[in-house]
Amino acid sequence: MLGLSTQMAALVFLALVTPICIWVVYTDLKYMKIRNSAILALLAVFALAGPFLLPLDVWAWRWSHFAVVLAVGFVLNMIAHFGAGDAKFAAAAAPFFAREPGDITVIVMLLSAFLLGAFATHRIARTIPALRTMAPDWVSWTRKDFPMGLALVGTLWTYLLIVALAA
Repeated sequence: MLGLSTQMAALVFLALVTPICIWVVYTDLKYMKIRNSAILALLAVFALAGPFLLPLDVWAWRWSHFAVVLAVGFVLNMIAHFGAGDAKFAAAAAPFFAREPGDITVIVMLLSAFLLGAFATHRIARTIPALRTMAPDWVSWTRKDFPMGLALVGTLWTYLLIVALAA
């Protein structure tokens, strides 16, 4: 471990996951798919950088977050029309979230805000002809379901930013 503060570790994670997050948002909007390669890249960032950025016991314990969220996502996929890519992305993102007192409240509030905001923004944006002309081949413009990767990415990215900027 490099002996970094929690804030510095979150900042490094934020820098490492940002390109993956951009990729996920783009592919979810364009194809309504979150690629397995993006999910594996996110897991690789945690697997390879985590032992250097976090205490080893914390890094190892956070893998349980992956397992729990993957199991819940699998069930939601089967019974609630929750996308498989969304479930896998949520599971791959789960180890980046700490389990500190109060964090679960922040995470739920962030996810709720991003779900509502992303849904409303996407639904409004797809009614604007100029925007649809800029990206005419985006599958998400015409599908009834919602590219939830927008909300999941926003939650992960913002959570890491909040931790990085914490005093």
